Amino acid sequence: MDNYILEIGKKAKEASKILAGIDTRTKNRALMSVVDALLENSEIIKEENEKDLKAAREKGISESFIDRLTLTDERIKSMANGVWEIASFSDPVGEIVKGFPHENGMKISEVRVPLGVLAMIYESRPNVTVDAAALALKSGNSIILRGGSDAAHSNGILEKIFVDAITKEGVPEGAVQLIKNPDRALVNELVRLNNYVDVAIPRGGVGLKKAIIANATVPVIETGAGVCHLYIDSRAAIEKALNIAINAKTQRPGVCNAIETLLIHRDSLGRIIPFLAEAFITNGVEIRADEEALQFIPGAKAAVEEDWNTEYLGLTISIKTVGGIEEAIRHIDKYGTKHSEAIVTESYEMAEKFLNEVDAAAVYVNASTRFTDGGEFGFGGEIGISTQKLHARGPMGVRALTTTKYMIRGNGQIR
Repeated sequence: MDNYILEIGKKAKEASKILAGIDTRTKNRALMSVVDALLENSEIIKEENEKDLKAAREKGISESFIDRLTLTDERIKSMANGVWEIASFSDPVGEIVKGFPHENGMKISEVRVPLGVLAMIYESRPNVTVDAAALALKSGNSIILRGGSDAAHSNGILEKIFVDAITKEGVPEGAVQLIKNPDRALVNELVRLNNYVDVAIPRGGVGLKKAIIANATVPVIETGAGVCHLYIDSRAAIEKALNIAINAKTQRPGVCNAIETLLIHRDSLGRIIPFLAEAFITNGVEIRADEEALQFIPGAKAAVEEDWNTEYLGLTISIKTVGGIEEAIRHIDKYGTKHSEAIVTESYEMAEKFLNEVDAAAVYVNASTRFTDGGEFGFGGEIGISTQKLHARGPMGVRALTTTKYMIRGNGQIR
């Protein structure tokens, strides 16, 4: 075991014991200090971010990746607003979920408590550094952060600003730590720290998730990968379908809740595809379509099997023709990542069938998948979007970073 990682783990564990007992007022004061520090240091943040952006451009990295990496004044303010919202939430720690008496007179309470030490492994998006640290602090957890090397300068300055702000308010050192060493082998060490790390949360592409799951011995909450679909039913309103499809694909294509595949009922092809194709092309979207859809889209590429399970994270979309909602659901079951799925239809029956039968963290009727987000759901931020069923699902806010324990008060009872 690498001593560098071991010491970080030990420090995080000690901090977690203190954090579990810190009062709400102290946590909120520390978070508000972070809000001020982010806004006051926005120029320094952008200077460090520019170093990462310059390196990314020199490597010829895609524009969608650079978009995820970029920190603007607006995004820094958004980060600060997210921290402010997290501070304003009620504190879940210590909440009595339920309480009941035992027949022998004991009083049994189920109480919400922190998970302990979180290991957050993520790629490219430096705002995750702040979101994850703020959510961890509010929920009484310590956190070990391991961002991608492409965002090293950005993550480094954000962690420093965050830690300086919270330690001044009495939060222990070790509550928030960033692994600055770029050696990828250290990630494998981190997710095997069973004595110190309580849960690992990978946030990134399929490759990252697979690597963490294959090597981890600590519990893992899977997040992030989003092969999301939009199904346009035979009874879809054309204008509504067009607006939702364009928004879900182009509003910010490099994120996990953007759609990658459009499923269209065969009866809707002729009346929707020409308008949809024109709108996609106008927005710079490359279209890959199956044989039936191709006849309505001059110049589009023929889709291959690989397209159906590809998370493009850019301005590319695959289009598949289906014979009805059953076929659409089967396709989603086979190729989806259980993230976000949507249907456009004016049929109540089809809408309810889709809601009830599609297995995903978020299922939409007549709305864009781009709303699957901690901020949009009112959580202030998110540590990730869980695509599994245990222990959390969907955008993970403060409450998702806690568990419960039973506290039993007796007066000499024995069994």
